[in-house]
Amino acid sequence: MSASDLQSAPSAQEAAPPRPAWQVLLIRPETMTLALLVVAIFAGALLSPFFLDISYILRSFTLYAEFAIVALVLTMVIIAGEIYLSPAANMALSACVFAWLQQAGLPVPAAVAVGLAAGLAMGAFNGLMVIGLQLPSIIVTIGTLTLYRGLAQIIAGDKSIRVPEWFIGVDKIMVLGVPLPVVIFIVLALALGFLLSRTIVGRQIYQIGTNEVAARHAGIRSARIKFGLFLAVGLVSATAGMMTASRLGSVRYDLGLGGELQMVLMAMLGGTYIFGGRGTILGTFLAAWLLVLVSTGMIVANVLPAVQLVVLGILLVVSIIATNFIYSRTQR
Repeated sequence: MSASDLQSAPSAQEAAPPRPAWQVLLIRPETMTLALLVVAIFAGALLSPFFLDISYILRSFTLYAEFAIVALVLTMVIIAGEIYLSPAANMALSACVFAWLQQAGLPVPAAVAVGLAAGLAMGAFNGLMVIGLQLPSIIVTIGTLTLYRGLAQIIAGDKSIRVPEWFIGVDKIMVLGVPLPVVIFIVLALALGFLLSRTIVGRQIYQIGTNEVAARHAGIRSARIKFGLFLAVGLVSATAGMMTASRLGSVRYDLGLGGELQMVLMAMLGGTYIFGGRGTILGTFLAAWLLVLVSTGMIVANVLPAVQLVVLGILLVVSIIATNFIYSRTQR
């Protein structure tokens, strides 16, 4: 065989040709979420004509907006290779601290500030346990889920704490015809989407989730970034707790109970990889709308709450399996 033949022969080490752009787009988890969203809209329209009314959908979204807002930040934590299972308990404890202080006579703005500071402290405590003591985040946050919920019950007892009348109604505030919680969710999604996809910090978050050891060797301050993400979840959870208190008009220790499932489901259903390194804010954004349509549809169809919980659990398991399958295919 001549030298020219050797040069023209294909090498076994050659990289596979890149996939066409349309194929890459088609197999992205966000595409699956978008397709399910379209199906949910049509299915909802068959259940009730209100599903074709955008104002009805926006009003329905306000019931889940607090969880959706936290899910956006939770998405970044999961991309960074960690998990945070106590944000709903953070919401409850922050709201109970706020409500108890304002009932005791502290001015409402000061009570709100203390509630937000409590959220930061909870995020910092989780971060110190995970990053400082190198404990598994899933174990730490399961523990603090119970701890924070128990502290909320100690503060509030078994009774509701009423908030001032002027503080009630955040979901009734409209911005260009859109409820304020929905506007906050959209603005935060845009900001975090830009952070993840267009900044150095965003790329570092992906690198940490993909291979933290390599990230540290590359000079990325993974501990600082992860701690910042835990602080962000704590602060956003506290903010969501205040929003829930304003929407409901009162606070109980069981505020947001079970919200962890919905927050994680929004991230997983949007294509965030449970083992870190992959996921997008867009996916979580679409999954939040999908979850609202599914939950609202089940309510319209008079599905029992226990059955609704089963459906959400099945969706979570299926989304994890589907996301893992899609990412394993793209690595071939």
